[in-house]
Amino acid sequence: MLAPRLPFQVLLHVLFEHAVGYALLALKEVEEISLLLPQVEECVLSLGKFHNIVRLVAFCPFASSQVALENANAVSEGIVHEDLRLFLETHLPSKKKKVLLGVGDPKIGAAIQEELGYNCQTGGVIAEILRGIRLHFHNLVKGLTDLSACKAQLGLGHSYSRAKVKFNVNRVDNMIIQSISLLDQLDKDINTFSMRVREWYGYHFPELVKIVNDNATYCRLAQFIGNRKELNEDKLEKLEELTMDGAKAKAILDASRSSMGMDISAIDLINIESFSSRVVSLSEYRQSLHTYLRSKMSQVAPSLSALIGEAVGARLIAHAGSLTNLAKYPASTVQILGAEKALFRALKTRGNTPKYGLIFHSTFIGRAAAKNKGRISRYLANKCSIASRIDCFSEVPTSVFGEKLREQVEERLSFYETGEIPRKNLDVMKEAMVQAEEAAVEIARKLEKQEKKRLKKEKKRLAAIALTALENSSSTPEECEEMGERPKKKKKQKPQEVPQENGMEDSSSSVLPKPKKKKSFSKEELVSSDLEETAVSTSFSKRKKSFPKEEPASDPEEAGNSRSVPKKKKKLSSKEEPVSSGPEEAASSKSSSSKKKKKFKKTPQD
Repeated sequence: MLAPRLPFQVLLHVLFEHAVGYALLALKEVEEISLLLPQVEECVLSLGKFHNIVRLVAFCPFASSQVALENANAVSEGIVHEDLRLFLETHLPSKKKKVLLGVGDPKIGAAIQEELGYNCQTGGVIAEILRGIRLHFHNLVKGLTDLSACKAQLGLGHSYSRAKVKFNVNRVDNMIIQSISLLDQLDKDINTFSMRVREWYGYHFPELVKIVNDNATYCRLAQFIGNRKELNEDKLEKLEELTMDGAKAKAILDASRSSMGMDISAIDLINIESFSSRVVSLSEYRQSLHTYLRSKMSQVAPSLSALIGEAVGARLIAHAGSLTNLAKYPASTVQILGAEKALFRALKTRGNTPKYGLIFHSTFIGRAAAKNKGRISRYLANKCSIASRIDCFSEVPTSVFGEKLREQVEERLSFYETGEIPRKNLDVMKEAMVQAEEAAVEIARKLEKQEKKRLKKEKKRLAAIALTALENSSSTPEECEEMGERPKKKKKQKPQEVPQENGMEDSSSSVLPKPKKKKSFSKEELVSSDLEETAVSTSFSKRKKSFPKEEPASDPEEAGNSRSVPKKKKKLSSKEEPVSSGPEEAASSKSSSSKKKKKFKKTPQD
């Protein structure tokens, strides 16, 4: 049962953020919100009962998926978006003291209370009401189906996840976390494997363990020496190269002659050499991984690596989870980062808390006196937090600030030892700002040069591609024309050999190939070709009477050569201009035939 209505009752509204938009719901007025809890718990599963205590006041759908993503990011970060501000100011009552707004996230509730002045509440009955709204939301909003709501949630979830994954793309500190973890694991494995090689090869050559202390060098020597009985003066130079010390090489040679080790078989030596070669390759990979880590730290966190070193800085980033998380930590947290167990043990037993964590591996704390270790660790943690924030939020990464902060730590260390007063932080930062601006200009100039070089290379590559394309395109038509001309010449040469014996066969052979070309012409062009055939036949009949038999051998060749050019022209004109004017072609053919007749008439007179 609800409490009786009193003059000063609270009007409870609930803000619900969905993938499709914001919804504002109102509940029945009660004196105490806690009285609603048992009734809400009973009617959450039933839609009819839930409608009795909850009603929809307003619903503001998002304009697009991009707007929905922006609002989701703002709500997750505890920021009041402009759409949410306008929605609440429009639909909430003007008397803010009598309104209580229920929200699901305490961060967004605190932001609304600070910016808009509405009292916000989370947890308790609000969580139960939001559970019921989430269950019956598609029934509370008109026109919204369960399927469309699920699709909107799925799309917003994918886009939100992609945005989180793509966050801070240029600062890929995940690679630093993985590489420093792998580096630590490799150190443990190489030490374990090296001890195994020492024990295994020590049965055969036990004196080598005392002479060589380095694990990687010991594995190389075990791989090189093999059977100690085969070691002689000829291998002394190679031993000096491996040990980088002539005295050690001489000591190894002397020890091999008077060794107390047992004899070993060839198959055992093969196994020892193969295992030692694996350990050597692992140690070489460890060195290459360390250089990769140094390069990544110089790109991602140059100031932190310049201040405290690449390995310690990478361990701090890995322990914090990311560079952004490390930048958010205060200096007191950075100081004991990595010593959590000791801290909680000290708090539990009421003992002394630890003075340093991972930053103990830096050189500054080791160089400080015992009484100053706590002071220098606190000062170093302060500078580390500043350097991490500079690296995280600066647009152009530079190591100038890290070098200046390192100078400050050196000055503070000398102050603890000698009493020399260090420079003020303000003066140091002013110098760093000037140098950082110069470094930024230099970096921008280098980037411009690299971009110009890249553009030149790209232009050359595109020009080469264009030239090759042009050569290919120009060579293919010429080849096609050559292939097409060769068979034509052969066809013309065959009939030209016959006319020397008989002039009648020449006329028939010159006229016969023409019907094959009628296929590519239109009807009007066919008429013009027929007129030409009649004109040529009449000319040859007159030519028989007037010409001697010796001359036709040369004339048909000239005629064939003169006719071969217009035939090509006809083909080109038929391709380029498929629709041609018939009467004009007929007139041109008649004029050409009349000219030929005049030529033939003139020749007998000559």
